[in-house]
Order: sequence, then structure tokens, then C-alpha cells
Amino acid sequence: MIQRSVQRIRAFFGTMAGQIFLILTVGMSVAAIIALLVAEQARHHDFERVRRQRVVASAVDIAARLRRDPAQVETMMAAHNIYGAYPAPEGVAISEPDADLEAALKERFGRQSQPEAGQVPVGLCFPPREKKDRAAGLIDAPRPDCWIVRYTDASHRRRAMALTFPRIAKPPSTVFNPLYLLVIIAASAGLAILVARFVSKPLRRLERAAEAFSLSLDPEEIPATGPEEVRAALSTFNLMQRRARAGFAERTQLLAAISHDLQTPLTRMRLRLELVDNIELRDRLLADHQAMQTLVREGLDLASSTESREDWSVIDVDSLLASMAEDAQDLGQPVRFSGGCGGSVRVKPNALTRCIANLVDNAIKYGGSAEIGCERAGGRLLVHIRDHGHGIAADQIDQMFEPFTRGASGQPGGRHGTGIGLTIVRSLAMSFEASVRLRNAEGGGVIATIDMKE
Repeated sequence: MIQRSVQRIRAFFGTMAGQIFLILTVGMSVAAIIALLVAEQARHHDFERVRRQRVVASAVDIAARLRRDPAQVETMMAAHNIYGAYPAPEGVAISEPDADLEAALKERFGRQSQPEAGQVPVGLCFPPREKKDRAAGLIDAPRPDCWIVRYTDASHRRRAMALTFPRIAKPPSTVFNPLYLLVIIAASAGLAILVARFVSKPLRRLERAAEAFSLSLDPEEIPATGPEEVRAALSTFNLMQRRARAGFAERTQLLAAISHDLQTPLTRMRLRLELVDNIELRDRLLADHQAMQTLVREGLDLASSTESREDWSVIDVDSLLASMAEDAQDLGQPVRFSGGCGGSVRVKPNALTRCIANLVDNAIKYGGSAEIGCERAGGRLLVHIRDHGHGIAADQIDQMFEPFTRGASGQPGGRHGTGIGLTIVRSLAMSFEASVRLRNAEGGGVIATIDMKE
């Protein structure tokens, strides 16, 4: 079971639809993950920008207060009476200056301010936490972020302040969350399979049409729908079918004309042969003449069987087989209808009738009687024609459908036949997309089976 599943998966990815599915699934998944990474990076920049804006707003507010009343503001900052603003501790170095923050401060304070700013470890600038600060819900809260800002004010005095802000937790990354990845891959796979089926659908139609054309020279044309390139390919294929049909029709007309022209000299030859005095010689010559006429007639039948322009119809197989058996019995032929299968098929009725009739004639000629019936199996409808003759050698069964192949006397296509009867049957079956096969029956005789799709 596992090996079969692996083989089916390999076979699927060997098709164009499978490769399109794989490429689109991987491509869209990677594109979605890259988009999430870009969005994550943008969110990180927005987070940092908000933090800097808070620092700039607080620094500008404290600077404005220092301009109005520097002594009082410095006293208040030293006494921790301004929440979030304190004198910067002495000797604290800004190890990693924030260039973006310094640029924003320079824009607000002026170029002469020469600002320096950066975040420092929390333990360098916070006052000791007193019990009165432990409000409900904040006992175990993280300590605020601390920023050191230094600048030169309008009086050319160097100012330094420590600004604190409640810590904002950075949202965790969701890019590689397994649930998100699963949703991305599932959505990509779903869209990919739809696109793959849509893209490969015209090719599947073309494949089915090519297969039908290989079986019959008169298949239905493919509707030229879809994108421009697909319409062009389907139109070209339909043109090829029409030209091939025209070529075979011309060949059939040529053979029909030759057959017609041969009738007159063959008739004159028969009249002259009947005037031969030697009875034994005359009989041999007349037999050869009859074989020649049969060969010409069946050769024309073979050519016309490959170029059938009959319309397709849905027929009741049981009714057809029963009526053919009754007609044969009315003519005194040993034909029996063994039983139906309650099935209907879409075929070319005349071609199917000729196909069955030829096999019945073969069964009577080489087996003495014919028994016809049908069965249904696996979505297929099988018509069986059985005789009770001597059968066919196992190593010759596959060769019996080849033109001018003769079996032993008393076998289908035997020494007294032309060797193209079964070839005609196969060509007729192919005209309605069916197949014919032979097998030896248990207890003797041959079973010919016409295999059709329901």
C-alpha cells in the first residue's frame, strides 16, 4: 500500500500539473514568508519609532521647562518630583548612541545643540523603588526603560537628563509560528492545485483528442476555447484532423474507383472462363476469379472502415444483440443470444453492427455456430461472440488481426479466407473507440470480445 502510494505521488509530480503544483506551492509559500518577514521588519521599525518619539517629546518638554525656570526645574528633577525625568547620573557613558534619535533631537533643538542620546542599562539611572511605588498589579512589573539625553541649550550650557518610560513589550514574532506556516502552505497548495488543474485542462483535452484520433479518423473536434495560445494549438490540431480525414477520404475514393473499374474486366474474364472446355481447369480458374473478386471487395471494405463519417448515438446493446440473433435465425443461421447485460453505450451504430455481424459470420464459417452476449465490468461493456470450432494456436492469436495473416484451415482467417476480415473488424471497432480481442474458450472454440466504454 505504501509503495503504491509513493509510486502514485511520483507519477503525479512527473506530470505537468504536478510540477506546476509543486512550483506554485513552494513559490507562493516562500513569497508569503518573505512578505511576513518584511512586515515583521516594518513593525520593528514602527516600534522603535514610537519609542523614539516618546523620548523626543519628553526631552523637548523638559528643555522648554529649563528655558523658563531652570533652577526650579533642576530642583524638582533632583527631588524626583517630575515623573519620568531625573538628573543624568555622573559618569554614565552612552556606549551605543542612537543616531536616529540624535537626528530627531537636532531637528528640534537646533544644530548648535550637539545632542547625544541613547538607552542605558536600567540600574544606572532609576531611583530606589519605595514601597509606596508598589501599586496594585505592579509589584512584579519590569522596571522602566532609561534614556540619557545630553544637549547644549541656547545659553551654551551643557544639559543632561535621564528619561524613563514604562517598558513596552515588543510583540513576539509570528513569522515562524507553526500554525501560521501550516496555513500559508495549505492556502498555497489549495490555490496551486486549482491553477494546475486549470492550466493542464486544455492539454488533457488535447491528449484525449489525440488518443481518440489514433483510434478513429472521425472523432469530434475539440472546442477551441481558453487562452490565445491554447486556442491556437487546438485549432491547429482540429485542422490536422480535417486534413488527415480528407487524405483518407481521397484514398477511399481512389480505391472505390479502382474497384469499380475492375468489375468490368473481371466480369468479361468470368464469361470467358466459363467457355473453357476442360472442366477441372475451368473450376480452378473460376475459384481464382472468385478469390480475386473477394479480395477486391474486402480491400475496399477495409479502406472504407477506417474512414467512417457516421454520427454517434446511444444504443441499447441488449436490443441490438437480440435483434441480430433473431434476424440470423430467420435466415436459418445457427446463432443464439445467450443473455444481455442491461447496458447502453455511445457508439456509431452501423459500425458496431457491421463489427458484430462480421464476427458472427466468422464464428459460423469456422466454428459452425455463434453465441452472442454481453457483460459489464469496471465501467466497460463487453460484447462476446463465441464459436465452437477448433480454436487458434496460442502463439498466433495476437497475429490474427494483422492484414493478410491467415491461420490454419478451419480457423478464423484460414487458408480459404483473404486474411483481412479481422483487420476490418478491428478498424470498425476503432472507429467508435472500442477494441477487439480473441481468446480460446474453455472446452473449445474462440471467444471474440468487443470492449467499449459505457
